[in-house]
Formats: sequence, structure tokens, C-alpha cells
Amino acid sequence: MNIRVRFAPSPTGFLHIGGARTALFNWLYARHTGGTFILRVEDTDAARNTTEATEALLSGLRWLGLDWDEGPTLGDPAGASKGNHGPYFQSQRSDIYRARVQELKAKGLAYDADGAVKFKMDRQPIVIPDLIVGDVTRELTDREQADPDFVIIRSDGQPVFHFVNVVDDLEMKITHVIRGEDHLTNTAKHIALFRAFGVEPPKYAHIPLILNSDGTKMSKRDSGASLQTYLDEGCVPEAVVNYLCLLGWSPKENREKLPIAEIIQLFDLPQILRHNARFDIGKLHWLDGEYLREMDLERFCKLGTEALRRAGYDLDKYPAEYVKSALATCVGKIKRFCELGPYAGFYFTNEIKIDPALAAKEFTAENKARLQKLRDAFAQLTEFNAAGIEQTLKGIAKELGVKVGILVHPTRLACTGAASGPSLYHLMEVLGKKTVLERINKAQV
Repeated sequence: MNIRVRFAPSPTGFLHIGGARTALFNWLYARHTGGTFILRVEDTDAARNTTEATEALLSGLRWLGLDWDEGPTLGDPAGASKGNHGPYFQSQRSDIYRARVQELKAKGLAYDADGAVKFKMDRQPIVIPDLIVGDVTRELTDREQADPDFVIIRSDGQPVFHFVNVVDDLEMKITHVIRGEDHLTNTAKHIALFRAFGVEPPKYAHIPLILNSDGTKMSKRDSGASLQTYLDEGCVPEAVVNYLCLLGWSPKENREKLPIAEIIQLFDLPQILRHNARFDIGKLHWLDGEYLREMDLERFCKLGTEALRRAGYDLDKYPAEYVKSALATCVGKIKRFCELGPYAGFYFTNEIKIDPALAAKEFTAENKARLQKLRDAFAQLTEFNAAGIEQTLKGIAKELGVKVGILVHPTRLACTGAASGPSLYHLMEVLGKKTVLERINKAQV
């Protein structure tokens, strides 16, 4: 069997983290089986669906690395696409839906009712075979027992979700429907529609929901619900993908950090967990930090530069080699690129802001005298490198009869405006002798 799966979002603003996980599981299954991953846009809600929202959706999937084999290449419904089963926007498939309605009417399985079209639903319970949940019997409610038929075309001529979803899956030859468990209640209607068209439905796999850390269902308004959040925070896509894999799927040996190639090799539907997954932002940040720590310097500098520019730093004023050297001192020190501004912004400004409480603690009269002596020693260095800076500071500490930390803390505060940060000796080397002396001078005023 040629496996064909799809992700069929509605572009109403942003890509929800749950939608991203659904897309990921479909993509993984397609890549694991050598199948086809299809992107289909459910844009029949003209009032809410926009080209801009679709572009945001496409760019979010691309950022995650979820390339699709069939589907649109642009956010414009009239734009280019790839694949032989289009159009891939529902708004462009009206002729297909009309023909399928007529087919059902001809079979006596659909009829006009008050300007709408209804589907004749069987009154018998429907068993939903599910690859994750198991067999689920959908009993009819009391209201459905009295009138089980449901609308497939509204009185305004617009087709409903159940109908177009099934027609599109049928036309696009979808073999497996992998979607959120909240769609399980819809599936009985979908199975009935497939059988009305004379075909067996695809195999269903309903994946567990994503919950907030407190166990409540994650809604669009909850913190972290939008994929855009993680782009804005400067998370790396590999970490987000890795974390989303762990929300409802578990590799053997409880491993957590896995390269995507290995995830593709291991991923299969029977391994998807039955219970709902709780979103742990702390674990995502930890994973992101692990990916940042192992990232090669070239890419770290590229992404770090982008993050600093987003934060408002004008890096064009500084030589490229200076920026690279500054960012090199931050490797392994941050968990997200949005932390770079607070952590390393002192490299890229002439005005250091020092907390008055920290200044009062570190710049005592006694410490100012020590700093002056240290500053004078630094001024004598012909080569201002980390090794020489460290040797000089330790030598002055020994001469003054104090612990090294007595000099380290006020020196760091003078140079960076913060009580913690990159390695002191290395950051001072990057800043350069002139800037270090100037900042120590200002701190003593």
C-alpha cells in the first residue's frame, strides 16, 4: 500500500501547537513508511480565512522542516501547487463537491430540506476501528435516534466540514487519517459517508490531546499555544520538533533528545500513547538549551545575530569578527536565543545600566581603590587576552591579600552591568582594552 496522509488545517490566524504536532505525526508516518504527506487547506470560512494567515501556516511548517509532497506552494488559493490531486484549497473544489452531492442524491442517500441538503444516516451504531484508541462504538443520542440525518450542504450553499473532509480524503486517496482525539466523535459520520460513496474509509488514528501543565485542555488563548511564540523566543526548530514528538509518543528506553533521522526510523502509530500529554515548557526550554549547546558556532552566530537584531540591537556598528567573538562566549550559556539580549547585550551598547543596589554593594570605597589598582595594571598590558587578564587579576588579588572573587565581582559589574554572564576574562578580551578601561573608569565615578 502506498501510504497517503494529510494535514488539513483551517488558516484562521496562526498555527496552533496542537496542529503543529498533528502535522508532525503525519509527516513522520509518511517518512517512516516511504509514503506521501499532503497539505490541504480547509479555507471555506471566507470571513476568517486570509492569504496572510495561510502564508503564516506554510512558513510555520517550513520552519519546523515539515516539507509536503503535495499541496500549495503559496498562500494564495489561485497560486501554484504541486501534486496530481488538487486543487489543495477547499475554496477551489466547489465543482467536486457539487458532483458528489448529486451522486448521493442519485443513490437516494441525500435529499433537500429547507434549502439545505441532508445526508440519510443509518440508525445503527457505528464501530470505529482506531489504530490508537482501539474499537470505539458510537451509539446514537436520543435526538439522533429520532432524526439521525445531518446537513451536508447549508442553506447558503456552503458545504459542511464533515462532507468536504470525507470527499477530499476520498478524492486524494488518503489511506490513514491521523488527527486529534477531539475528532473521534465526528468519525462515525465520516465512515457512513465513505460507505455511502461505495468505498471503505481510511484507517483512523486519533492522537491524544495536548493539555496545559495543570491538566486543562490547551486552547488558542493559552500561553504557548501559538507556534509563533517559539519563533519569537528564538527556539530552534529541531528542539521544538523533538519536544512535540514526545507529546504522545515515546521511544524505547525513555530517551528524550533524538535526531530527526532516528525519530523517523523509530516512529510508528502503535507507539503513540493513549493518555493525554501535558505541555511542559520547562522541558522544551531544556531541550532547546541542549541543541544550542551542541550547535556549531557558525549557525549559533547566524541565529544569535538574528535574535539580537529582533531585540533592537544595531549590529552593523560592529565588525563581523567582533560579533562572532562576542557570541562565542555565550555558547552553552543560554537556553533560548531571546535570552541573548539580557545576557550579552553589553557587548553592543556604549551605555551600561547598573542596578543601584548592585552598585552600592560592589562599588564601595574600598573596592573602588582596588579597581583603580587593577585598572592601572590592565593599562600596562601589551597583549589584552584572556590568559593575560586572568593572570593580572589574580596577581593583584594576591598583592592585595584578597580572594579573587573580591575583584571579579566589581570588575564584571563595571564591564557588563550584570552580576553574572559569560566568562569574565574572555568577555573582557572581546570588549578590548580601551572599552574595559573606560567602563572601569565610569564605574568609579
